[in-house]
Amino acid sequence: MTEMDRISISLPSKLLKEFDEIIAERGYASRSEAIRDAIRDYIIKHKWIHSLEGERAGSISVIYNHHASDVMEKITDIQHQYTDIIVATLHLHLDHEHCLETILVRGDAKKIRELTDRLTALKGVKQVKLSVMVPGGHIPE
Repeated sequence: MTEMDRISISLPSKLLKEFDEIIAERGYASRSEAIRDAIRDYIIKHKWIHSLEGERAGSISVIYNHHASDVMEKITDIQHQYTDIIVATLHLHLDHEHCLETILVRGDAKKIRELTDRLTALKGVKQVKLSVMVPGGHIPE
């Protein structure tokens, strides 16, 4: 049997309620098993992002609470540090509290990964999704 460690986490009630509904819908035996699956997915995503190499083009989509302390200013400041790979940005107001920022990027995968990691770490950022492709000239015939 695999050795298990016990941890404690704090979650907003609404988030936990939604998670529990999904657990029931998917038929998990326990909340712990669902959390283990979520952590596995997180690790797989992290490894995939950090395995990217070479020239890439794609988008980084960021959903954030624009009422969070200076989050919009911090996102803009970070973007100004990556003007060599940022091609364009699109800003969308989702509701009274949340915005979606889509950043089109093209350049070295390492820099795209670095930008993605910095945005993900910001307080007030709810979700970050990276989608990358090999630019057209690099696709095998």
